[in-house]
Amino acid sequence: MNRLSRLLLPSLVLLSLCACRPAQQAPAAIPAPADVDRTAPVVPSPVPALARPAVPALVVQTFDGKTFDLAQHRGKWVVVNFWATWCNPCLKEIPDLDALDRARENVEVIGLAYEEIERADMLAFLKEHPISYPIAVIDVYKPPADFEIPKGLPMTYLIAPDGTVAHQFLGPVATTELASIIDAKPSTSATSAAPAAPAAPAAPSMAATPAPRT
Repeated sequence: MNRLSRLLLPSLVLLSLCACRPAQQAPAAIPAPADVDRTAPVVPSPVPALARPAVPALVVQTFDGKTFDLAQHRGKWVVVNFWATWCNPCLKEIPDLDALDRARENVEVIGLAYEEIERADMLAFLKEHPISYPIAVIDVYKPPADFEIPKGLPMTYLIAPDGTVAHQFLGPVATTELASIIDAKPSTSATSAAPAAPAAPAAPSMAATPAPRT
């Protein structure tokens, strides 16, 4: 073996030993804590709903400048309809509510426009969509306190003749459904309008009384 071979041999052995050594593994990543879910949305705790009175009050200024007071309509069924000019389902049920209001003497409808709208825009809307029952534009930042804030439109309340809420509807309601509820409970308008007649004095008893003993 020549001198050059003796010099190269140790280097070749060293290289072969390095090639056979297993590669050093990278340190494992530290896992995130098991109780932390970074993808789950934060759900706020439910807020208890405010208790609403059994007989709600409603006093609003109608679009024609009059005052509508729900308390002054005792003895009749009142349909309180929350709606908006941009709400297509609302626009579809307006003609039916209008017909119900005109067809039944014991039923009245009040429309509460739950939106921010200029008076000129509402006038233009009413010219295109005539409505015979009164309407009022509601302040969306200060809605009627005795009614729930609408979660969607339309939202309708059917108020019984005694002033209590007979039914609440979220979404479009058919007038046939309103009529079925109304017809199931006879109106008290006749009895509430006229005071009850005083009771007649009791007639003398015709029963025989025992004769006095002698």
